[in-house]
Amino acid sequence: MSEAESSERIGRKPTIDDILALSGPATPHFALQLRGRIARLIDGLDPSDPVRRLGERELERLRQLAAAGEQRGTGSVETLPKMESLAPAAPAEE
Repeated sequence: MSEAESSERIGRKPTIDDILALSGPATPHFALQLRGRIARLIDGLDPSDPVRRLGERELERLRQLAAAGEQRGTGSVETLPKMESLAPAAPAEE
């Protein structure tokens, strides 16, 4: 459905199940798109709302998944080195 919202969610308050349905099967490749959908879903909810609180936790989890969860390439072909993750490199130990 791309970035469009499911028609069954339109016009009603989002639920915890809605958040889990979007974020549960997330992969690094689609994490940022799902993050955008969840952000729109919880926009306008009271900060104390449990759906909003779960949504905010999932937004952070999806951000991390998008940056660090991707294993780009295998490095198995000698002429093609493994691509680095989008996550910042850990500082070198001294």
